[in-house]
Amino acid sequence: MPTALITGASRGLGTAIAEALAPTHSLLLGGRPSPQLQAVADQLGATVVPLDLADDDPLGPVAEPPAELDVLVHNAGVAIPGRVAESTVEQWRTTMQVNVIGAVALTLALLPALRAAAGQVVFINSGSGRNASPGLASYSASKFALRAFADSLRADEPRLRVSSVHPGRIATDMQRTLIAYEGRDYDPGQFLRPETVAGMVAEVVSTPRDADVHEVVIRPA
Repeated sequence: MPTALITGASRGLGTAIAEALAPTHSLLLGGRPSPQLQAVADQLGATVVPLDLADDDPLGPVAEPPAELDVLVHNAGVAIPGRVAESTVEQWRTTMQVNVIGAVALTLALLPALRAAAGQVVFINSGSGRNASPGLASYSASKFALRAFADSLRADEPRLRVSSVHPGRIATDMQRTLIAYEGRDYDPGQFLRPETVAGMVAEVVSTPRDADVHEVVIRPA
């Protein structure tokens, strides 16, 4: 069975992606160890891989990279609400570190394993990675940068399949925080379900080898 590593799988979209891939993949769930992440791993028969995307060496000295890795799903990320004038340099630094530098560092650490499997990398991007969103200055900039990294990885590693998935707003805890910042009432029915986006990710992963899905854009109906 092929192996997939998913970051940010302790809740929300990450958990939904893990559930969508569990029937077809052996799962590695990457993140800071927590009871929540361990519970998801126990439910799905997955293995927790301790990693910290805020660290330039996200796998650290403990975690041993796999010899081969078929799928890497970059799902973990942070969104700090704020327009440009409201934002601080520290917020920008934190957002870029987790959303961009962390993803780059983890990809570099796992590149030998991905090459060995002629693997696939899926970046969970955002609509904000195509059109900057008001009130999400640092987040939008990080997602544009993540999209550029995905494009560069595809160009530089032709044996890998690289996809960027750009969903619209998803009914998650992150969305609840953003809606509170906007001063609106949170109605999950207005947004995409995590399971819907996870299903699209599973379809990208299951694409036959003669095709490479570069980009998927999903919006709430």
